[in-house]
Amino acid sequence: MKLKGLAIVAVAMSMMTAPAAQAESLSDALASAYNNSGLLDQNRALLRAADEGVAQSMAALLPVIGWSWTASRTRRSEDSPELQDTSVARVTGSLTLYDGGASKLATEAQKEIVLSTRQSLRNVEQSVLLRAVQSYMNLISAREFVQLRENNVRLITQEFRAAQDRFEVGEVTRTDVALAEARLAAARSLLAAAQGDLAVSAEEFRAAVGRAPESPRAVTAAPVSRSLNDAKAFAVRNHPSILEAQHNVSAAELNIRRAQAAVNPTVSLDGFYSRDRDDNGTLQTGVTISGPIYRGGSISSQVRQTRANRDAARSGLHLSIIAIEQQVASAYARLQVARATREASEQQISAATVAFQGVREEATLGSRTTLDVLNAEQELLDARANRIAAQSDEVVASYSVLSAMGLLTADHLNLGVQQYDPSEYYNLVKNAPIQRSPQGDALERILESIGQD
Repeated sequence: MKLKGLAIVAVAMSMMTAPAAQAESLSDALASAYNNSGLLDQNRALLRAADEGVAQSMAALLPVIGWSWTASRTRRSEDSPELQDTSVARVTGSLTLYDGGASKLATEAQKEIVLSTRQSLRNVEQSVLLRAVQSYMNLISAREFVQLRENNVRLITQEFRAAQDRFEVGEVTRTDVALAEARLAAARSLLAAAQGDLAVSAEEFRAAVGRAPESPRAVTAAPVSRSLNDAKAFAVRNHPSILEAQHNVSAAELNIRRAQAAVNPTVSLDGFYSRDRDDNGTLQTGVTISGPIYRGGSISSQVRQTRANRDAARSGLHLSIIAIEQQVASAYARLQVARATREASEQQISAATVAFQGVREEATLGSRTTLDVLNAEQELLDARANRIAAQSDEVVASYSVLSAMGLLTADHLNLGVQQYDPSEYYNLVKNAPIQRSPQGDALERILESIGQD
């Protein structure tokens, strides 16, 4: 346990004494979080999977060509030992000419799913960046708390020694010395706890940002100039959660029409070319018209199911709007509370500093006890701790407002990163290219660049 405690202290001290040349800004940390996030990589892959859904829907409107080879051996009769071997190679093809618009509607629905998934990716980006802001500010607060506790230990140590000196000359009793000694032990305990919190904050920073922390700089709150009502209106129009829900509703509406189109006839052009072992060739083409007569009520059930999914999507949109408006209001409230707390703590520090200095001076004259001095010092310590917490809360709350409005993105923050373009992959796959084609080769290069096989 002693070695573990020493390790925590070593980590904390290394965080406090990092060279100024290695100091990093919040923007640096956010850029690293954006570049190193495995969660973003995961959701980008999910977006590429959604892009492929459009390609697969488009493929249903394109010709389908296949081949087969059949070999057989036939005995002419049970009494005859003669066997006849045959083999036929065949190339078949089909093209859907008309299906009541079902395939086209399926493609449009998949496009809405792609747009929905893009908004989901934006939402994940916001959560990644907000977590980075929180870890950055927690790290700053933890460092300042360690410094505050160290100063507290030094100050109480002085008071403890002063109490011992006054006890030796008979100015105070042993009780005063014991009180100072107990307060010193408590201060050392709180210092150890603060050093442990600093080590924990450093690990959270590593998890959120993707690398070890350097020496963070002080941060001011993000500018938030909109009123609460304006912020709510902006969030309803622009927040990725709401836009995602809107695209889900659109996809559900298209799926209803697609399900209804299943009762329409289908017209397809079919053909094949075959050649047997005697080199005899056969070419056949034709048009097939087909449609459902009775399928046990499955088509009607699918229509009802898609309508229920549409109703659920609409409810999801309504709930998203309510949730985002609440997030904006809550973030604004936390920001206002943090600002008021910081301003009040500034006044508290000013008053507590004057009170502490006066009480300590009066104690030297014998009109105040050691306990009075320790209590005054504790009030000053509490005020400074309140300011540290309020400053951190104010910054986090300001970025939470941006997140609630849908603005906590690499683009809006103008981070120095190469931003992921969600349309690049989509534009290459939307027309369902085959593997051996210029587009297919470009896709292979993109997949290789992101480390995919």
